[in-house]
Amino acid sequence: MEKRTTQQNKALHLFFRQLAAVINEAGLDLTEVLTPAVNVMATEENVKEVLWKPLQKVLLNTKSTTELLKQEEIDKVYDVLNKHFAENFLLTIPPFPSWENEDAKV
Repeated sequence: MEKRTTQQNKALHLFFRQLAAVINEAGLDLTEVLTPAVNVMATEENVKEVLWKPLQKVLLNTKSTTELLKQEEIDKVYDVLNKHFAENFLLTIPPFPSWENEDAKV
């Protein structure tokens, strides 16, 4: 199978820009657009794949959790997740596990 052409790549990115403009003009947030219409129980794996990794990709432009730089990048993703859950669901998520936090030690 052949890879896409340069023109196809340009078209794909033009579409992304156009769709982003439509979403933003409608006053929607990506979390609203991507919210599944079915109920799915949260698991360790889907929290990682559906919540953490897409946010990590957007915030840090990295795909794998193995690429995260120690605390500063982990904190960036955690802080956005924490804010999202607090504002949208009035939930306090657990503190990130650390040696300093007695209740969240690994």
